[in-house]
Amino acid sequence: MLLRDKVVIVSGIGPGLGQELALEAARQGAKVAMCARTASKLDDAEKLIRDAGLGNELLKVPTDISDREQCAALVAATVEHFGRIDVLLNSAYNPGSFGPIAEADLDSWREAMNVNFFGTMGLTLEVVPHMRQQGGGAIVMINTMVTRKPMPTQGGYGASKAALASATSHLALELGPDNIRVNSAYMGWMWGPSVEGYFKMAEEAGGPSVAEQKAAVAANIPLRCIPDDADCAKAAIFLGSDYSCALTGAALDVNGGEFLPH
Repeated sequence: MLLRDKVVIVSGIGPGLGQELALEAARQGAKVAMCARTASKLDDAEKLIRDAGLGNELLKVPTDISDREQCAALVAATVEHFGRIDVLLNSAYNPGSFGPIAEADLDSWREAMNVNFFGTMGLTLEVVPHMRQQGGGAIVMINTMVTRKPMPTQGGYGASKAALASATSHLALELGPDNIRVNSAYMGWMWGPSVEGYFKMAEEAGGPSVAEQKAAVAANIPLRCIPDDADCAKAAIFLGSDYSCALTGAALDVNGGEFLPH
């Protein structure tokens, strides 16, 4: 088990990647502290873990990460309950509103920035002192392929994640001497509730069928499939585990090869 007896905080619990991160962390032996703005999403994640036959110790803390005081409360509750924090999986996000950048709703951009950048940084900075005191830890940023391969209508979301990417590099540089590793998983298309729901809306609006949309996207991916969100979660778990002990500041592309760095 990659995370046996590790204490892991997972932010952004909800249908899709957030739940899968919590589930995979539990499968890998972690004690998991889960946060989301909505308490029912935490209950759903707990059920998913229990239905998988896992008895890991869990902590559920409703948290809006855009509120620094709530971030502090989450971290304090985790330390009080488990005694330490070994891994932080920063998965919470706000997609903002999609639209042409020339017609951007900058208020929506600010909302996305407040969660994706400032909220993520706020939670991270609350965790750092505890990791320093205990002698190290791992922080994993869930980033997006959009910052590496721009997509129409996603400028606000991409800009907020690009800011996070820059901050992540600085964190890796400055926290390395404290044995705190900071890495990023850049997710592309992920098959799960969000993408499936988006395709269904397009189909109901008179567009191509879900199957046709899925095939069109997969045609641009070398593996010829949209990666499942559960499989994408495994990449982030690797970055949080000791198997990646030689990595910090790394950018792992998790997209089936749609973006190929060179």
